[in-house]
Amino acid sequence: MDPGSTLSAIASQAGVSVSTVSKVRNGGTDVAPATRARIAALLRQHGHQVVSARGFGVVDMLIGALHGPWSEELLRGAVEAADELGVSVLVNTAADHAAYSRWLDRAAARGTSGVLSVLREPSEADLRKLARAKIPLVLIDPPREPTAGIRSVGTTNWQGGLTATRHLIELGHRQIAVISGQEGVWSSRARLEGYRVALAEAGLPADERLICHGNLSPDGAHDVTAVLLDMPDPPTAVVAGNDGQAFGVLQLLGERGLRAPRDLSVIGFDDVPIASWASPPLTTIRQPLAAMAATALRLLLSGSAEPHHIELATTLVVRQSTGPV
Repeated sequence: MDPGSTLSAIASQAGVSVSTVSKVRNGGTDVAPATRARIAALLRQHGHQVVSARGFGVVDMLIGALHGPWSEELLRGAVEAADELGVSVLVNTAADHAAYSRWLDRAAARGTSGVLSVLREPSEADLRKLARAKIPLVLIDPPREPTAGIRSVGTTNWQGGLTATRHLIELGHRQIAVISGQEGVWSSRARLEGYRVALAEAGLPADERLICHGNLSPDGAHDVTAVLLDMPDPPTAVVAGNDGQAFGVLQLLGERGLRAPRDLSVIGFDDVPIASWASPPLTTIRQPLAAMAATALRLLLSGSAEPHHIELATTLVVRQSTGPV
């Protein structure tokens, strides 16, 4: 069906003229609110994108959880970029596919300028729904290597893992443990591979006893560190999967009357704002979280649908939690 005949059908169903339907689709303001809502719903059901009548767009941001400095940095980047671009950000939590689908049903009904999806790729069924509703998508920190047709923004995770491990090797460490994130997550695998490559470059074997996996939380890293330190030949340094894990390592050291870097060098990943307030201040790999979200928002609204993955650079930030053996 061509667009003109579609508008005619919608006009007939809504009991209005074709020109009124066209006004609602294009963001015209001289239509009564109740009539506008009824026509807009019909337009979206037929796959039309409806321009906001308020003069600015609304972008949805889907994130697993809202607590913690990692999420706060992503939100800050998105909101600041949205303000510059004259749009608004509507934040939703979607911890699983069921929650994602519920959000999608709501968004398709009310309309949105697009969605930024953090650490979650839609299912094939949800991707088809997004396409039918003409809702553009950009992934932030995708959980797996993006498939064809997906736009995404991340960071140089492999380089970050390599740089973190090289830093410890240059300080003289040879027994270096790593506390990685979940094995199936793309960023965690990349950081772990960077760790392995740094060891290989230095001629050091990768001791599988020192390679640990877990969730990216302080509690999980706290318990893993206890196991590592109870080994007959414990590590002298730890590469954490994120700053939260590094905080858990520092907490365990404090409970045992130990201190970084005297007893164990600790390096994190992210450089969240509170990293410099840790005791001691945390050496970490800076991941430009706010810039990732801002870049993703600009990509979403750029008008370009060409699929590609953008990686922003990670950098080493040396503070007081790492030192010579």
